[in-house]
Amino acid sequence: QVQVVESGGGLVQPGGSLTLSCAASEITFSSYVYLMGWYRQAPGKQRELVAVFTSWGDTNYGDSMKGRFTISRDNAKNTVYLQMNNLKPEDTAVYYCLIRTSPLQAYWGQGTQVTVSS
Repeated sequence: QVQVVESGGGLVQPGGSLTLSCAASEITFSSYVYLMGWYRQAPGKQRELVAVFTSWGDTNYGDSMKGRFTISRDNAKNTVYLQMNNLKPEDTAVYYCLIRTSPLQAYWGQGTQVTVSS
């Protein structure tokens, strides 16, 4: 059974940094993965793209994350990371990891809360 588990969220001051991790079981990252990465959802807002790896090897970032967030992966550990720098209060949200093994098969994690506040 596929499991996707996020970790690394927490409370951070504006301008600070956090690194989120997403570990997946029963999925081999070194094999074909259609898409993997991060989305977020703030209270009262729709879920939005943060950063993803696409199947053709590109990375896509949400507009407000460019230059501040970096997505990376460790295939040996079946883990994808999100390094977040210069965090702002508007980055406060629940961050979700998504792994798609095909266009029709999606696995979401349970989410990890990131709160940016002084």
